[in-house]
This record gives sequence, C-alpha cells and structure tokens, in this order.
Amino acid sequence: MMSRIPLLFFCLWVVGQCCSCSQVDQTEIKKKRPNILFLSIDDLRPDLGCYGKDYIHSPHIDRLAEESTIFTRHYVQVATCGASRYAMLTGMLPVSQDHVNNQAIVKYISSQSDSLKGPESFIHHLKDNGYHTVGIGKISHSADGYVYGYREPQSNQRELPQSWSELEFNAGQWGNGWNAFFAYANGVSREPMDKQVKPYESAQVEDDGYPDGLTAELAVSKLKELADREDPFFLGVGFFKPHLPFTAPQKYWDLYDREEIELAPYDSIPVNSAPSSLQNMGEFNGYKKGEERASLEKKLSDDYAQLLRHGYYASISYTDAQVGKVLDALDELGLSENTIIVLWGDHGYNLGDYRVWGKHTMFDRSLNSAFIMKVPGISQARTTDRIVSTVDLYPTLMDLCEVPMPHDTDGRSFKKILEGEEKDWKDVSYGYWRNGMTVRNDRYRLMRFNREDGPQFELYDHETDPLETINVAQLYPDKVEELQELLNAGDTGLHDE
Repeated sequence: MMSRIPLLFFCLWVVGQCCSCSQVDQTEIKKKRPNILFLSIDDLRPDLGCYGKDYIHSPHIDRLAEESTIFTRHYVQVATCGASRYAMLTGMLPVSQDHVNNQAIVKYISSQSDSLKGPESFIHHLKDNGYHTVGIGKISHSADGYVYGYREPQSNQRELPQSWSELEFNAGQWGNGWNAFFAYANGVSREPMDKQVKPYESAQVEDDGYPDGLTAELAVSKLKELADREDPFFLGVGFFKPHLPFTAPQKYWDLYDREEIELAPYDSIPVNSAPSSLQNMGEFNGYKKGEERASLEKKLSDDYAQLLRHGYYASISYTDAQVGKVLDALDELGLSENTIIVLWGDHGYNLGDYRVWGKHTMFDRSLNSAFIMKVPGISQARTTDRIVSTVDLYPTLMDLCEVPMPHDTDGRSFKKILEGEEKDWKDVSYGYWRNGMTVRNDRYRLMRFNREDGPQFELYDHETDPLETINVAQLYPDKVEELQELLNAGDTGLHDE
C-alpha cells in the first residue's frame, strides 16, 4: 500500500499536470481565436473602386477587397450616426423614438450600463470572453468615446463604460474629440467658429494636418503593442471622413478633375413621392458660409454640386490612405493571417440625389453603405448581392470567433455567405426613421409613413427602377398589400408610443 506522503505527492503531481494541460489548452484556444480589426468610416456610401466606381481613387481599400467579401446590398437600420451605431453595437432593431436619434447610445448604454442584463455591446461581449479591446476614434457615436456636447469640455464618462480595455484618441491641435470631428486645418473647428465655416476645405498640409491622419498613426502604434500580446485583440479604429465638412489635404483633391465629376444621376423628388419622405438638409445648411443653401424646392447649381462632390471624393481618398497605413502595419507585423478585418460605413449619403445633401431618409442611397469583410481561412475575392443588415454583424463575429451567444439579437449570422453557401439566406432588411419604417427585399423597397391623415405607402421596384425614382404604390396596390406582411414582421412598436 502506498504511504500517505507519497500518495499526496502523486496526487499533487496529477493535479499539476492537469492544470498544465488546461493552461496549454487555453493558450491554444486563444491562439486559434482570430483578432479583429474593425474600421468604421463615417458617412461612407459604397463609392469605392472595388464597388465598380472607377472614378474613385481608393487603392488601399480596393486591395483589401481583393481578399474579402464585398457586400453590395448591406443596409443599416437607421440613417443617422448614433442610431446606426447603436444597432451595430447591440445587434438590436430600434424599439422607441429614442433609438432613432444620435443619443441612443448615451440613453440606453452610457447611463444604464450597471443595470443592463447582458453585455452593453458586442465589444463588451468579446472582452468578457478573453479579448483585449482597444478603441481609437469614432466607434460609438461620440468622436472620442466620451459623453459630452459639441461645445462642452471633454468629460471622463465613457460612452461604452464596460466595453474597452483601452480607449485612446489623439485630438492634436483641436483639443478634444468633437473639435477634431469638425476640424479644419490649423486647429480651426466648426463649433468654436459658431458654424461660420464652409462645408469643405482643401489645405496644403500632410495627412496629420487633419485628425484622421493622427488616428492612423495611433492605430499603427497600438498594433505594434498588440502584436506582443498572447490574448486575441479587438481593435476598433473610427475614421471621420468623408463626414461633413469635406476636408482633406490638397493632394487628395488633386486626384480628381472637377470638370469630369458627374452629378447625381437623379436630382429631383421621386415621382409620386411626398417631399416629407425626404429631409430639409438641416445638417448641411448648418455650415453657414456655404455658397448656396440646399432645399427640396431648388437643386444646387451644377458648379457648386460638382465642388461638393469633389470634396466628398477627396475625403474618401484621404481616408483610404489612412486605412492603407493600418493595413500595411497589420501585414508588416505578421498579424494579417489571423485577423478578421471589417470595414463598415455607418450609413449612406445623398450627394444631390433627390436634391438631398445628407442622410436621414429611408431610401437606398441613405441606408446602403460600404461593407467589406476579410476572414482568414474563409474569405476570398467575392462580391455578393445577398441582403445583409448592420444588426447581423454581432452574431456573425461571435460565430466566426466561436464565442458563445447566451442572449438573442435581432441579427443573423451570415457566416455561410462568407463561405459561399447562401442557399437558405432570406434577403430582407428593415430601416427606420422618425415616423416611418421600410423593408427592402430582393426586388422591392416598401416604405410606410405614419402621417396625420393615416398611413401612407411608397413602393419602389428595383428591377425596373434601381435609383428609386418613381413611387408605384398606387399602380400596384396588390403588391403593397402583399409586402405589408413582410413589413409588419419588422414592426418593433417604434411608432406605438
């Protein structure tokens, strides 16, 4: 019979071996879990070379696309920054009027974080499951991740209190996040100037002469630190441009010949559509030194429209260059082979389409945004026209990273689409704005507006009218009635308040 002391040592040895094996297993699991690089780009409609827009200079994003899945029909849930990002972070559709404005994150996450039943965001969920999470720039609604108003001093209250292991930002000469967000060269910003500024600027500065250049530098520096970590990381990098004002170094403006820039393909209010289905351009007209005011009654002059589109395109090219710096660093550090890359635009944008300058509508132009994903071992050069929604990102990332999902979201994992297996996917996406909601399927977009004289519908047939120029609801009442069942499936009670 073995004596008690040797037996004790034997038991301790066994336990030690088990613990050692457990640690090895956990390390192996961590190594197998992919990192995530999340690139959020504000107001980026799918105007990129990889989307067939060969007049756009976007070589770095186009290079990423060569190894990625390009989603041509990705739709956000709300065409405004804060609400769209709330849906992205939570995977949830809006259920109240507060969920369709820019304060959604502050009201439902920042101020209620301690009482939330589940994780406040998918980033928080990753953090709870072993990920080191780093945020740089605009990932949630705030420009730097902290809660304060445009003209208020920066606070210490995080917009996502539980999500970040590290939250960083370099505001440079602009002093704080919101001043950087509305930046002009030489430290000038919209709010301190009481909006007495133009909606565009070109300046003879280097990339770091505007804030997104500083963001790229910070992201590259942070990647070098993350490369030495054993645990997987989530790095969120939020770029401001091409959000208003359309500001970029002169060299990016020089990429374009303004006289060759085409105007909006349809610059009138859609036939049979109510003007109230669009918007009054409050954001755009807030730049008080703009040469012309936008309105639905009269389109901007062609010369001014070309100038503004020039600024938007230059801003895209500027951001593309910053994305390139981050992607290059990822390659140089040997991280690309085990890093999921997501490039996401928080909504689309109207550049004179329907006479609108801005987002804030339920048309395709406002809800359709750039969305590209590279997944090591899965992705290859592929373009898909399957309809996906921003709320689908949360469950998809958890699926790809093999992170358990103990709670439900309104999204669906599209991992099968990334793998090229798309047979069972239902092509449908829901959008919301103030008094209306919309559903988009493979062929149609149906909108319902709750107005004083009752619900009113607008129907657009993408097979015959891809630009959504003619509301055919009155011509096809049977189709409207048929699609109402699909529309009602996405009715969250948002308008029952």
